[in-house]
Amino acid sequence: MNTADLPASDLVQLTRSGQVTATAVVEDALARIESRNPGLNAFSVVLAEQARAAASALDELCAAGGVLGPLHGVPVAIKEELDVAGCVTTFGGRGNTTPVAADGEVVRRLRAAGALIVGKTRMPEFGQWPFTESVDGGITRNPWDRSHTPGGSSGGTAAAVASGMVPVAIGGDGGGSIRIPAAYCGLFGLKPTRGRVTSDPMEHLWWGLGTTGPLTRTVMDSAIAYDVIRGNLASDRFTAPEPERSFIAAAGSDPGRLRIGWSNVPVAPGVRPAPEHAGAVEETARLLAELGHDVRQVDPGYPDPTGPFVAQFLAGVRAEADAMENFGALEPRTRQTYRLGSWVTPQILEKALTAGEKVSVRANRVFDGVDVLLTPTIGPRPRRVGALNRGGTVTMALRSRPVVAWTALWNVTGNPAASVPTGLAPDGLPVAVQLVGRIGDECTLLALSAQLERARGWPLLTDPDRD
Repeated sequence: MNTADLPASDLVQLTRSGQVTATAVVEDALARIESRNPGLNAFSVVLAEQARAAASALDELCAAGGVLGPLHGVPVAIKEELDVAGCVTTFGGRGNTTPVAADGEVVRRLRAAGALIVGKTRMPEFGQWPFTESVDGGITRNPWDRSHTPGGSSGGTAAAVASGMVPVAIGGDGGGSIRIPAAYCGLFGLKPTRGRVTSDPMEHLWWGLGTTGPLTRTVMDSAIAYDVIRGNLASDRFTAPEPERSFIAAAGSDPGRLRIGWSNVPVAPGVRPAPEHAGAVEETARLLAELGHDVRQVDPGYPDPTGPFVAQFLAGVRAEADAMENFGALEPRTRQTYRLGSWVTPQILEKALTAGEKVSVRANRVFDGVDVLLTPTIGPRPRRVGALNRGGTVTMALRSRPVVAWTALWNVTGNPAASVPTGLAPDGLPVAVQLVGRIGDECTLLALSAQLERARGWPLLTDPDRD
C-alpha cells in the first residue's frame, strides 16, 4: 500500500490506530515529491529532514499513548506566502531573503494537530495572477496536462495535491486563488467566509479580500483541515463568528432540501463561460433536482465589484511590497503594479471598503430567495503555460478578467464559495462549478458538496507521471 494515494481522512485513521507509522507516511510522500515535482514545479522548498524528525516524534507519541491530533501523520504543504519557521516567506519572489523565526498561526495549528509540514508551494509574486509563473520560481504545470497552467495563485498548492504528492495543501484566495486552481486541477476548494481563518502574522490579507484555506481531493479532507485552522486572534482585523457545528459534522451530514438557484449570467459584462462550463452548471442543476432540491434558474442581479476590488488589490500589493527586505528585487511588473496603485491613498481605501460593503448588500439579495447559488467557477478553459505571462500590469489584468469573473465578487462581499469538480472535458482537463453560500454558512456548502461527491464522484488523476 502506498499511503500517498490515500485521503487525509484515511491516513488519520491508520496512523492514529497504529496500523501505519507517520514515518512510513512521510517517506511515501517524500518519494512522490522526489519523483513528480521535477516535472511539475509545485514545490519551491522541500523540508524532508524536518518532516522526518516530526514524524519520528509523532510515532513516539503514539507508542506512548499520548493525545493524537486530528491530522496525525498527514503530510501537508504550505503556500509560499505563509510563514514556516526556518524558511524565507518569499510571496513568490526575491524580495525577502531572511528565514522567519516562527510559524504563522495557521502553520502552528497544523503542527499542533499532528500535520507533517513537508514543504512550501509555488505562487506568482504576491498572488497577483490566476496562473503560477514567476521570475524566481519559473513555470508550474498542471498535472493533468503539463502544457497547461494549474491556475493561480495557489497553483503550486493545487499541483501538489492533484498529482498525489500530498493529500492536503494550504493556499490562499484573494480573487479566486483557491477556487481557480481547484477548478483547473479537479480538486475541491472552498474559500471561507471573510475572517474565518486568522491572517496572522498580518492584520489582514489585502484588506479582507484574501483568506487562507486548503485544497484537497475530497470534501471531508477540506473539512478536517478547516476545523484545525479556523478561528481568530486578537490581532485579526476581520473575524467571523463560530459556525453552528464543526465542518467535519457538516461534511458528513445530509444537506436536507435546499433552494438552489443556478445562473450562467456573467458578473463581468462581455464575459461568457466556455460551453463546457455553462453545460456543467446546467447538468449539476439537473442532478441537484434529482437529489430532491428545489432548483430554479435565477438572475442574481450582480453588482459591479470592480471599484472596491481594484482598490483593495492595489493597496494589498503595495502593503506587501513595502514589507519586503529588498524592493528592487521584485519583478518589474510587480513594481509597475506598485506604481499604478499610488492613487489608492488611505482615504480612498476606506471609501473602497465602504463601497465593498454596499456591493455585499446588493449581491446577497439573491439569498432572499435561495439558499445556495450555483454558477461557473471560471470563464475560459485552462490556458497553456506561458500564454498569460507576457505584458505589463494592465495587459495582465485584462487577460485575467475572464478567469476571475465569477470568483472575485465573493472576495469583495466576504461570502463563502466552493469550486466543486464535475468531470473532465473533451480536452482531458477538469471541469468544475461554483457553489456560493450566505455569509457564515460554510456548513451548507460542505454538506451539499459532499452530497454531490457521493452522487457522482469526480475523477482523480491516476497517471501524473505522464508527459
